[in-house]
Amino acid sequence: MTATEILFWFLSALALFSALMVLVSKNPVHSVLWLIVVFFSISGHYILLNAQFLAIVNLIVYAGAIMVLFLFVIMLMNLNNSTEPQKNSLVKLAGVVAGCLLLTVFVSAVRSAQEIKDSQALMNTGDIGLIENLGKVLFRDYVIPFELSSILFLSAMVGAVVIGKKE
Repeated sequence: MTATEILFWFLSALALFSALMVLVSKNPVHSVLWLIVVFFSISGHYILLNAQFLAIVNLIVYAGAIMVLFLFVIMLMNLNNSTEPQKNSLVKLAGVVAGCLLLTVFVSAVRSAQEIKDSQALMNTGDIGLIENLGKVLFRDYVIPFELSSILFLSAMVGAVVIGKKE
């Protein structure tokens, strides 16, 4: 096994273990901290795929900003066991069944995936995750959806200011 394969399997095991700990942890703050570990391991996978830009954006946006926001919200909510509604076993069973169905869909999607020749050619050159290629694809092939999403975000910001503004 090469060092890359060892690192891949280590990051995969770390991501799966941390994701399970997010679900199993009783303390919500511990769950958020385990989720940060998941994001770091996913960023490691991005680096292994030569997608350094995605790795840095994942760390800055998710592990940085979103997780800090989650921690503040959890700390401000003052969660207690007495205030948390207890779920009956039927709801838990429905969650397990829905999770198993989602896993089945994911497995069937992975099995039926077709190999794309263009991405295979880019993988051989090592240029697949570079920012230059991402920019070319974004502004050549997807410029209209990119501009429409920026207008959508701008209108959402204006709407949030209007709603938050006092009379």
